[in-house]
Amino acid sequence: MKIKDVPQDNGIFGQWHGVYYVTDENGEFTISMTSGWEPTNVANETAWEYINEGLLAVLDRVKRGELSPLAYHMNRNMMDAKVLAQYVGLSKWRVKRHLSARGFQKLDDETLNRYASVLNMTVEQLKRTP
Repeated sequence: MKIKDVPQDNGIFGQWHGVYYVTDENGEFTISMTSGWEPTNVANETAWEYINEGLLAVLDRVKRGELSPLAYHMNRNMMDAKVLAQYVGLSKWRVKRHLSARGFQKLDDETLNRYASVLNMTVEQLKRTP
């Protein structure tokens, strides 16, 4: 794409801009900023709708007592059990056990603090959901 052809549609980036690698007047590769491009906007909006639907489903299961608040916060941060386990320094199977309401209730203060620290929140916030 040539630098003059970089789309500048209103995008979902807000104050941020996307980056395209384009060719300038001399045929050299350079970087150009874009405020958005309609096909990219549609794809991103669809992806965010899917992510938010999944998060609402997890929240519903937390409210029914099937999952712990940890499951909600993990999903809100777009993590899975494996990623969270790596950040917290626990085995994946232990994190999975903590995702259940029953397993979460048995957590000690040290483990709660580890989760809260990784998720950038207080223990009180970790124990709550919206």
